[in-house]
Amino acid sequence: MARNWTRDELILAMSLYCRLPFGKFHQRNSEVIQLAECIGRSSSSVAMKLSNLASLDPYHQQRGVKGLSSASNADRSIWQEFHADWEGLANESQRLEQEMNLQQDEPVEKRPQFEGETESTRVTKVRRAQRFFRSTVMASYEERCCVTGIQNKELLIASHIIPWSDDPTKRADPHNGLCLNALHDKAFDRGLITLDEKFRLIYSQQLRESYSVEAMSRFFKPHEGQPIQFPTRFRPDQECLQRHREHIFLT
Repeated sequence: MARNWTRDELILAMSLYCRLPFGKFHQRNSEVIQLAECIGRSSSSVAMKLSNLASLDPYHQQRGVKGLSSASNADRSIWQEFHADWEGLANESQRLEQEMNLQQDEPVEKRPQFEGETESTRVTKVRRAQRFFRSTVMASYEERCCVTGIQNKELLIASHIIPWSDDPTKRADPHNGLCLNALHDKAFDRGLITLDEKFRLIYSQQLRESYSVEAMSRFFKPHEGQPIQFPTRFRPDQECLQRHREHIFLT
């Protein structure tokens, strides 16, 4: 008789679902095999669980990707837990991965400042949430800048739409993320560019005035008014984009 999946195992499976590019959930994937070995299950069992989780993704449901359509109540529960508390579950999944030596090295970006906790606790939480957010956003965009298509991982940033410090509930939420090259990330962060309701690039007057400089014209002008390249899951949240337009973008 097959044993039930524990909550910790489901958390690890959901975390792997988030950070694996869509289409790489198969049993031959090295990370699928690694997780299977750590939790004492077959790689086919882990691959099936990832497909079941994919069947719960509204984005894939809209695109007709149904997975195996046999997700359990426990699968639905862990899916809802992540979406209700991205930062909390990001930290929990990262802790479990570290304990099982499943952790992959990821650069920490734009380390924010916290108050009210011990320094070691703050740093640990920041690094875990940042690592989860980056790996999830990068996988969702298939390690490609959503504006230019640049695929050099060293030049890419998992950008927050709503800044880390502005909303704790959005810190690790991949719907609050964009994969941008370093230059467009800085422009987005400083409010020089934003996205409209149809995910098209809008530029500030300040940025447009810089077109007289050849490099600025070459790097920015061709993309103005164009839609971003969409991720395979966790599409940017419209409410987050509206807040960026209203409170960060420089008209």
